[in-house]
Amino acid sequence: MTTLSPTSLLLPTSTAGSLPKPSWLAEPEKIWSPWALEGDQLMDAKQDALRVSLQEQLHAGIDIVSDGEQTRQHFVTTFIEHLDGVDFKQRATVKIRDRYDASVPTVVGAVSRQKPVFVDDAKFLRAQTDQPIKWALPGPMTMIDTLYDSHYKSREKLAWEFAKILNDEARELEAAGVDIIQFDEPAFNVFFDDVNDWGVATLERAIEGLKCETAVHICYGYGIKANNDWKKTLGSEWRQYEQAFPKLQQSSIDIISLECQNSHVPMDLIELIRGKKVMIGAIDVATNTIETPEEVANTLRKALQFVDADKLYPSTNCGMAPLSRQVARGKLAALSAGAAIVRKELTA
Repeated sequence: MTTLSPTSLLLPTSTAGSLPKPSWLAEPEKIWSPWALEGDQLMDAKQDALRVSLQEQLHAGIDIVSDGEQTRQHFVTTFIEHLDGVDFKQRATVKIRDRYDASVPTVVGAVSRQKPVFVDDAKFLRAQTDQPIKWALPGPMTMIDTLYDSHYKSREKLAWEFAKILNDEARELEAAGVDIIQFDEPAFNVFFDDVNDWGVATLERAIEGLKCETAVHICYGYGIKANNDWKKTLGSEWRQYEQAFPKLQQSSIDIISLECQNSHVPMDLIELIRGKKVMIGAIDVATNTIETPEEVANTLRKALQFVDADKLYPSTNCGMAPLSRQVARGKLAALSAGAAIVRKELTA
């Protein structure tokens, strides 16, 4: 049982996703980093890393905490690894989010989930803290974008199957005490026709029947070279959100998470989701420069022109797995301090 609900505090802070892993668990500052241990030692190390990640969030003053994705190698593939119908040995090269080539597993049969994937980890996190907790799952469209499909041969059909599987997982996470379930959908910034034709609909299938708060996280990606190079091609204004926001504003999702710090996203696009809770990315994860609290506060002040204060959730742009632990700590502290500045202004 949490001591405060995610909405009882003005401007509650959170992270968008991953936090850096300690070197004794996996090679740091790298996504898809292999584990340094095996068997029971790996299980202990994952739980220890989760404890450390939680303590660093609490020490920094983060209000809505997470597992920091310490028990997974990657925000999408770790979930898929636990499903039937996907062969990780049969691989193909695909272009992920129309940006970079990657060797990915193949869908060879009907996809299904035989048992929960993250529920034990969520129960472990829930037992460590009374703070509100948020859990991230990959969204249906981003899952299909990380695979080669030789079975369904239809992006839409596969997305609907994943949506049902995600809904089963989400219901069990809710029962385990998770307060906010977030679906990561960076693919929403790329495949605009699919988003509006069936992407938002499959997301709504994934949250069907949930009573906890739900979020969709749509960013411009980790601070890795392929993503940074892509951003350089987007011009002086990044208006991708314009394509998905109207449909999301009409959806049943509670919170929409977007990237704002050091990005070229026009802040007034938030007007398109008026009425929704908005998780504002006020920390840039593509640089080692630690924001000042005032820089964070300034981003939040700009956002408050377009979203009511009781619906604003300060957060990071994306996950911080590729950053050093020292930089991530500094950024978390800056996020909390910046939110505190604006919170004080609002309640003065």
